[in-house]
Amino acid sequence: MTMTDPIADMLTRIRNANTMSHATVDIPATRVKKAIAQILLDEGYIAGYDVVEGEHQDVIRVQMKYGANREKVITGIKKISKPGMRVYVKAGEVPKVIGGLGIAIISTSKGIISDKEARKQNVGGEVICYVW
Repeated sequence: MTMTDPIADMLTRIRNANTMSHATVDIPATRVKKAIAQILLDEGYIAGYDVVEGEHQDVIRVQMKYGANREKVITGIKKISKPGMRVYVKAGEVPKVIGGLGIAIISTSKGIISDKEARKQNVGGEVICYVW
């Protein structure tokens, strides 16, 4: 099976684990996916992640986060820029997700950062996904 969009695969694995209330989810590791996992951790959407050495490829083991009564912390996760249609924004057009309640993850010249960080650094780039 050839995977054309590994980031979409990562987001789908997180979305499915969240829907089924799994404690952890394993994702094949790349630098970009590690950066996305770090942003999700920094913004409080996941409890943590570890990079586990695999036989062929390292794996990111994401610890999912839930509320006191198993309420889901991630209510939605949506891929924005797709292989068939890339979505770019200028520094002044960085989107606010649900009026600032969610985050946009953006790939910029300064690395992969959240929308808040992109506004602070005054940079634009490719909008990877929205999380709320």
